[in-house]
Amino acid sequence: MTTTPYTTKLGHAHLKVRDLERAVAFYTSVFGLRVTEQVGEHFAFLTDGQLHHNIALQALGEAAPAPHPYGVGLYHIAFELADKSAFAHAYQHLRDLGVQAMPVDHVGISWAMYFNDPDGNGLELYVDTRHEALNLGGLWRGENRRLVAAEILAQRVALESEG
Repeated sequence: MTTTPYTTKLGHAHLKVRDLERAVAFYTSVFGLRVTEQVGEHFAFLTDGQLHHNIALQALGEAAPAPHPYGVGLYHIAFELADKSAFAHAYQHLRDLGVQAMPVDHVGISWAMYFNDPDGNGLELYVDTRHEALNLGGLWRGENRRLVAAEILAQRVALESEG
């Protein structure tokens, strides 16, 4: 492994979309991001409050082709949630918005849900579960288990009743 004479941190993701207004509405309602800057009808910059922008959106127009689901390129952008209660709230929020998400237990590592934005860009919301009793030493062994709505929502109720 080579090292660099400098350090980096991820600054932002730049996504291409068809309709800027629709994309801004999606990212602000699903992720709670806010717009920090907009350049006409072509660019918008959204933040979670820590950087000028975490997401840059670029409008290409309605005729732009969708990302190929089996092509080389970015698979998804992941946003971390604080705990399973937040995961359950986010899951219900996506359902309320009509967003189809696929929830998965990456056993020993995370609970995750995968979905697409209106333009087919892959997204993930997840909660780190390595701290739980079955953490397998903090290593993922490739085991995935489908999470069902009842299991997710029951977890929310259980965690809220403890607090």
